[in-house]
Amino acid sequence: MRHGMQGRKLNRTASHRKAMFSNMAASLLTHEQIKTTLPKAKDLRPYVEKLITLGKRGDLHARRQALSTLRDEKVVAKLFGEIAERYKDRSGGYTRVLKAGFRYGDAAPVAVIELVERNPEAKGAEDRARLEAEGEGDEQSAE
Repeated sequence: MRHGMQGRKLNRTASHRKAMFSNMAASLLTHEQIKTTLPKAKDLRPYVEKLITLGKRGDLHARRQALSTLRDEKVVAKLFGEIAERYKDRSGGYTRVLKAGFRYGDAAPVAVIELVERNPEAKGAEDRARLEAEGEGDEQSAE
């Protein structure tokens, strides 16, 4: 009997699974939409929903709990600022999982997990900013 057992093992050790979900949650909160396999997306959903609830709480203890999970101060700042403000009136259901077909190499079911009411400009914003900064650096060195 599997009473009280939730989540999939995903063919990983517990430490690998924990690190993977931490990285995926940080990516989802940064870009507000990521593409992954369907089982990973389904298991990531409660993980991220709990983090957003911590962000809505907003106190120091919640911030430290989120930081111990995410390990990225910029993401935690976004979680407790922009994202917590966006979902202050919503009581759960912050993410959605959309099926996106099958992966070419191994035919694994692929899904897109995204934040509800997401900011479309957030996806790839860090890369755009980095490329613009590199472009400005190149122009200055050429002069």
